[in-house]
Amino acid sequence: MLEQKVLEILKQNNENYVSGESLSEHLGVTRTSIWKHINSLKEAGYNIESVTRKGYRLIDSSDILNEFEVKNGLQTDLIGNKIVYIKEVDSTNLYARKIALEGAEDGTVVIADAQTAGRGRLGRNWSSMAGKGIWMSVVLRPQISPEEVQIITLGASVAAIKAIYDVTGIRAGIKWPNDIICDGKKVCGILTEMNSEVEMVNFLILGIGINVNHTILDFPDEIKSIATSLAVYSGMNDKKNVKLFRRSDIIKKLLYELEQIYNKIKKGAVKDIIDEWKLYSATLGKQVRVIYKNDTYTGTALDIRDDGRLVVKCDDGCTRDVFSGEVSVRGILGYL
Repeated sequence: MLEQKVLEILKQNNENYVSGESLSEHLGVTRTSIWKHINSLKEAGYNIESVTRKGYRLIDSSDILNEFEVKNGLQTDLIGNKIVYIKEVDSTNLYARKIALEGAEDGTVVIADAQTAGRGRLGRNWSSMAGKGIWMSVVLRPQISPEEVQIITLGASVAAIKAIYDVTGIRAGIKWPNDIICDGKKVCGILTEMNSEVEMVNFLILGIGINVNHTILDFPDEIKSIATSLAVYSGMNDKKNVKLFRRSDIIKKLLYELEQIYNKIKKGAVKDIIDEWKLYSATLGKQVRVIYKNDTYTGTALDIRDDGRLVVKCDDGCTRDVFSGEVSVRGILGYL
């Protein structure tokens, strides 16, 4: 796409001016065509300065989310080879499921700027404002049994932790099984949905939602006490240097880390993933309340097994293994 080629050249020139003449010669089009594409990029939100006899330059890299911004600099071999960007969708998981049923390839990524019906675990709603967060789903086709799916969900939480730290410097934790938390509040949720037969997974949809540049006022009243964003958390800890983060940078790093996890799963290195998950756990060693349908009990989270089950030493003295499917685990004094 010619427009993307113009943008790529402007990015490569690192805020230096590029003349319309050199752009037209390099791309084999008229200067009028270059001018039209520059205007189109401006309308898309890019801050491009135009100066007579100097040309054009990209002044800054705003937080613009599209296929080009994610692809540009993406360092993966499989995940993200095919990216579907949608301005607004009901749910990236629903859309990814649709294209997976139509044959979407392993590693296809669906990204939306906004969701109108985002979902979390146990059927909960997920607030997905336009321009504020990362709402994406990945189609995976691992050769595993349904019983092994939990390890991918746990691995995805490890990938999210690493990506967030690498791009923002924020050290988050994992609330079992896969919520990413900062200061005891949820900043990222992961939802894995499966299409399978008795002994084989046909495909997985790995949905990831990250609250990136929300303000406190952006959260609905009912979740303000348990939700936060990377920007809010960053501002709480360094009020003099509050900044917004480029979502495309986080996505690129996240897709890279996901691919590393996916490769480990293919090699059977499950223990490596579990060991990493334990390093980032904010649940192990803590008192928890386990809620399953009409049954509620409390205890201490002791360990996590290789299949992802949480081991809880109950207050009545017995030890139980907790599966994530229909269970909610909360801290005794709050969300964590």
